[in-house]
Amino acid sequence: MKISSSAALAGLALAGVVSAPGQLSATSHHVVNTALHRDGSDGRGRVVSVKKIVGLSREQTASYLDDMNFGSPAPRYGIDEYAVVYRTITPTGAPTTASGLVILPRSKDRELRTVAYEHGTNATKLDAATTSAESYDRAAATLVAAAGFGTVAPDYLGLGLGPGHHPYMDHASETTASLDMLSAAREVAAGHGRSLTSKVRVTGFSQGGAAAMALGRALQPRGRLAALAPISGPYDVEHAEIPVGLHGDRLSPQEVTFYLGYWITSMNRLYHFYTSPSEVFQKPYSETVETLFDGDHGAPQIFAGLPATPRELLRPEFITRLDHPGGSLARAMRENDDTCSGWRPTVPIRIFAAHGDKDVTILNARHCQAQLRAHGVDAPLTDVGATDHNGSAFRSMPQVVRWFASLQAS
Repeated sequence: MKISSSAALAGLALAGVVSAPGQLSATSHHVVNTALHRDGSDGRGRVVSVKKIVGLSREQTASYLDDMNFGSPAPRYGIDEYAVVYRTITPTGAPTTASGLVILPRSKDRELRTVAYEHGTNATKLDAATTSAESYDRAAATLVAAAGFGTVAPDYLGLGLGPGHHPYMDHASETTASLDMLSAAREVAAGHGRSLTSKVRVTGFSQGGAAAMALGRALQPRGRLAALAPISGPYDVEHAEIPVGLHGDRLSPQEVTFYLGYWITSMNRLYHFYTSPSEVFQKPYSETVETLFDGDHGAPQIFAGLPATPRELLRPEFITRLDHPGGSLARAMRENDDTCSGWRPTVPIRIFAAHGDKDVTILNARHCQAQLRAHGVDAPLTDVGATDHNGSAFRSMPQVVRWFASLQAS
């Protein structure tokens, strides 16, 4: 989910590889083609525009990361950052564009190991890594690139420089946008005399934790996955995030209200489980909630327009539906809650979370670990302690970078 209402943080991505052609996959709510064509005949993954936005020496990178609370590990290199617009598809398979960052370290290596970091909750176009100099996305991507990795930060659909609404928590479109961004990143790197390794180390924070698992699932059959390290992801909305958020006392009611408003309005565009907002939201919020999450309102405006608790936002009968989902509401949950249960990773994997997190309950990570174990996968869970949601990222990302660097070169 997100970094927090009080911090300009979110998530980024690191990567750069063209995937082998795959199969057309269909779900009941939308169709997504996860194939990437090397000849670019369908236009997917092709660069539309590239603009250099930042160039930092190693010393400047160290100062920047320290200011952004990512002072460790110390950077090995300076970095160059590029805002990229590229071709991809909508959740229904129609052509569109999306944006993201490609960050290249100022190392002597011509071939760069590739990392993909999937970003966290962001409800505002202008707070994405490509559009905000203060975003966590940009800082976390810089941390990885400064360690020597070729780094990309996809904004997903509808954020940054991309048109339309962001299909929040829709892992199918997060995956296609990320796969196509990897392809675009390869083109950008080549333009600077660099190449990106075919295998990808994948990480991600919050919303991006589950998105990282979904991206890993798409990369593995193509032989493109090297390692997985998701952080504080909402892997089980139905059985962990919603029950604890609505009925427990361990999560912040204000944050839960934000997430539910965003998730419900976004998922309804894909799954159509309500016709009018008045069926779900109480007055006066039913008249404004969809506008708040249109991508043009900043976090302060959104929080000011929402009540303090989810029970003030939602009609009692819809809370009952959330507790006992059926039909298209159940599909919205279950088709996106399978990122840990729907496959068996065969690469090194570590899960990170914090028991002090008041945005995304650590129960999500424990469920993910149990689901992987049921498939015979040993996925160590690192609890980074009694810190908040943002703190789980600040404590986990340095560990992820060091672990990725320690893995056999690929």
